Amino acid sequence: MLYDKFQRKHDYLRVSLTDSCNFRCLYCMPNEDITFMPQRHLMQRDEIFEIAKTFSSLGVTKIRLTGGEPLVRKDSQNIIKDLSGLPVELTLTTNGFLVHQFIQTFKDSGIKSLNVSLDTMCPKKFHELTKRNSFNQVWENILLLIKHKFSVKLNVVVMNGVNQDEVVNFVQLTQKLPLHVRFIEFMPFDKNQWNSLKVVPFDVMLQQISSQFDVVKLKDKKHDTAKKFKVIGFEGTFAFITTMSQPFCSDCNRMRLTADGKMKNCLFGKDELDLLTALRSSAPIEPIIRKALFLKHQALGGQMQGDFTKLNPELIDNRSMIKIGG
Repeated sequence: MLYDKFQRKHDYLRVSLTDSCNFRCLYCMPNEDITFMPQRHLMQRDEIFEIAKTFSSLGVTKIRLTGGEPLVRKDSQNIIKDLSGLPVELTLTTNGFLVHQFIQTFKDSGIKSLNVSLDTMCPKKFHELTKRNSFNQVWENILLLIKHKFSVKLNVVVMNGVNQDEVVNFVQLTQKLPLHVRFIEFMPFDKNQWNSLKVVPFDVMLQQISSQFDVVKLKDKKHDTAKKFKVIGFEGTFAFITTMSQPFCSDCNRMRLTADGKMKNCLFGKDELDLLTALRSSAPIEPIIRKALFLKHQALGGQMQGDFTKLNPELIDNRSMIKIGG
């Protein structure tokens, strides 16, 4: 088993397949002209499997594939099939655009749940946020996933002055659709134009929702990052990921692997240890994994202590979101 020095057991691995994406979301990608990593710097298909197999042997029971957009990688279908052979719960986070091409792959690989990023229900605003005119395709694919009985979580990054006015509309979707809408507080990453005034704290959103609907709190499971709620009588649920206003680090069980094979023990941590170079030189990677966990800070990568309204994003040493993996 994998424990850090705070005795938190880590059994959940997020693996970024690529830093490429077919969208250009403003909070994830710093600018339109971002340079993607050369193919030789990325973990190859067999390397992803070998590293994942090592983590599985050390007690990891869940693997989530991320990006960039994981499905733009040409061999993503084969990678999914490879990893489905490990004794883990396999899932992924996607922007939804290519999902229709992978329905059977998901089924054959035992994937039952997917997270789909969608920050607006307005096609015009969707284009403004992603620089792509693809809302209809994404929404049709979300409905397709529901039709094929997948559990679908909608990840909605809420930003003041951008899409805060759509919070109630997203909750309304759960009336007749078995969607799990998750409102995510806007987080700072390299050059993503974060400032505290753009953050909409979860209590503000909850008040906004409660003024329109009869809401009940649902029981959260161990290691849950989201505070779950439900409108009485509605089919789906909604939740809040409160990274900025109420961090949930005390029960963290997550590790991250970037597309170039660096292990990050925290989304906000600056420490990165290179597993891929070790693997390519036939060195054991387990000691590196354990060292990475030993370096893990108690909360928020050791870089975001205290009141988020006083946070200076220029002092945070980290990659852009697309270079880390969602």
